[in-house]
Amino acid sequence: MQNLKLIKDSKYSGDKSNYNSIMKWLNQDFQKVNDVILANMKSKVPLISQLSGYIISSGGKRIRPLLTLATSKLCKYNGERHINLAASIEFIHTATLLHDDVVDESMNRRGQISAHNVWNNKSCILVGDFLLSKAFRLMIKDGSNRCLDTLSKASVEISQGEVLQLLTNNNIRTSESQYFDVINAKTAALFSAACVTSAIISEMNKEKEIALYEYGKYLGTAFQITDDTFDYYSSYKNLGKDIGDDFKEGKVSLPIILAFNRSNEHEKKFWLRVINEKKQKNNDLSTALDIIEKHNVIKDCFSKARHFATMAKDSLGPFENSYEKEKLLHLADFSVDRSG
Repeated sequence: MQNLKLIKDSKYSGDKSNYNSIMKWLNQDFQKVNDVILANMKSKVPLISQLSGYIISSGGKRIRPLLTLATSKLCKYNGERHINLAASIEFIHTATLLHDDVVDESMNRRGQISAHNVWNNKSCILVGDFLLSKAFRLMIKDGSNRCLDTLSKASVEISQGEVLQLLTNNNIRTSESQYFDVINAKTAALFSAACVTSAIISEMNKEKEIALYEYGKYLGTAFQITDDTFDYYSSYKNLGKDIGDDFKEGKVSLPIILAFNRSNEHEKKFWLRVINEKKQKNNDLSTALDIIEKHNVIKDCFSKARHFATMAKDSLGPFENSYEKEKLLHLADFSVDRSG
């Protein structure tokens, strides 16, 4: 099986000096996580190994396992438990990606053809289940009921978030509050869990455990707002996806919500047609981008994301200033300022 090279081959490792510095700082631990992932992807059924390797080696920022490794250093943890836990978190995330792409009927993932278009829906769902099972095997191997409880709760939240998103798709009247409910469950929950596990294995006091929970929550929120905004702002080469993918799938994210709320009656009719009625023409994406630009939506979305990134940084107040804390502060900045 190919070496995944989680650090060197990441499409995002050179995007920002802060992120590149963090990855270099954590490289040794990341290689250990990589080894655990490779070992647990092996199966007597070749399709499982092939499909798992395809999605896991496709790049990505590895933010979730990175958080476990980085916050473990912040907590001055000495040991190896964070390695298996970080791998478990990556398996949970990867399983959700496989399921997401089937549900969303996505054509691409991280700049390559989505796995369900290479194989089929049934294979992706079942391999996603395999990876989720592997995640829980790693948690059980760790032996901490609190870590198991934390990560299993996050898995439940993610599933609930997926269902919530189904209810908001193709519903242009989705509120900003409902949108935040979705991303809190789909994204922020696992970010928080990735940080809290470090506090648990490091036996941090309650104040610091809560601080890491909030850091992960606000970081995840900033990260997801930025991702959703890039769909109407960035380019294929930067994110590994085509601009307007969410628009074509009828996903109602923050840029669409703000644009609809600020639109005049004529523009509102446009949004109802392309999102609720799913009737899209060739030039509709261009029209959508024009309306979004007219109402200064992109600027305000990034402003909201930076607000949550600042909240993430402020959450680390209970921790003394240190090299490790500085890296996590930089990571909060990267969660928003990663285009270009």
